[in-house]
Amino acid sequence: MNLWVLHEEILADRLREAGYAAKEVKEAVGGVVAIAGLVTLQDGTELFAKTLLGPDQDIFPVESIGLSDLHDLGGANTPDVLCASPRLLVLEKMQPRRDNEHFWEQLASMLATLHMSTASERFGWHRDGWLGRLRQDNTWETDGHTFFGERRILRWLPEPLVEAAFNREERQALERLCAALPELVPPQPPCLTHGDLWQENVVATSDGAPVLIDPAVSYNWPEVDLSMLWCSPRAAASERFFAVYQEIAPLQDGWEERMPILHLRELLSVIAHDDDDWGAVEAVRKIIAPFRRSCVS
Repeated sequence: MNLWVLHEEILADRLREAGYAAKEVKEAVGGVVAIAGLVTLQDGTELFAKTLLGPDQDIFPVESIGLSDLHDLGGANTPDVLCASPRLLVLEKMQPRRDNEHFWEQLASMLATLHMSTASERFGWHRDGWLGRLRQDNTWETDGHTFFGERRILRWLPEPLVEAAFNREERQALERLCAALPELVPPQPPCLTHGDLWQENVVATSDGAPVLIDPAVSYNWPEVDLSMLWCSPRAAASERFFAVYQEIAPLQDGWEERMPILHLRELLSVIAHDDDDWGAVEAVRKIIAPFRRSCVS
């Protein structure tokens, strides 16, 4: 049996359990964790829905709260949440993003407004969250370097696939990098961040305005959101994003050099989630190379 046929049946069953009579469920592409589909109900209404295999978790309820915070606290466009249970998330249907300069300019303005309007004194969030299928520790912390080092980088070292990918010397290099964060990342106040802002988590409304989906929110350095877009594959027109963001919310000198360091969290997460690491192991090794101890006495 085609794998999607099986997944379609599972998603349709869970929609039915939640009171949605699906006429058609088409596979949605772009995500890498959930079973996702574009749903047409019997009355013609179109929705987006996703579910997860395995034991029930609070992934979807937490995602729903994150979407609400991004919208209500930071003014970001997010889809309406129609159902959020441990087994199912149903959202209003969005459209594919338009990879032109105007779209990326709009996104830059929206993200800069989100970051500037939600400045805080503490890093973290009021509850733990998720990055993919793995827990995100959002325990409150007043020191950003401690928060990022312990809860966004070193947090991944005990994960089995990460432990297998790096030897003792490489893990120690990651620890030395975290100890050096105060010299690498200048102090900056935390703000509400999306937390998983690669381009596949940006879609559009019917009139083309940018919409954020699939967040892993916390109060963190704004540059962490930028690092996801900077370091992940993206459209050429996205160069306008960084120019416009800088005009609205100027970044401290050297921000481009900081992007790979702040992207370490995502690279380690990719490794922890799947044996196919998309080159993440070698990318981590390149970033930590200056922090490996020389064998020359």
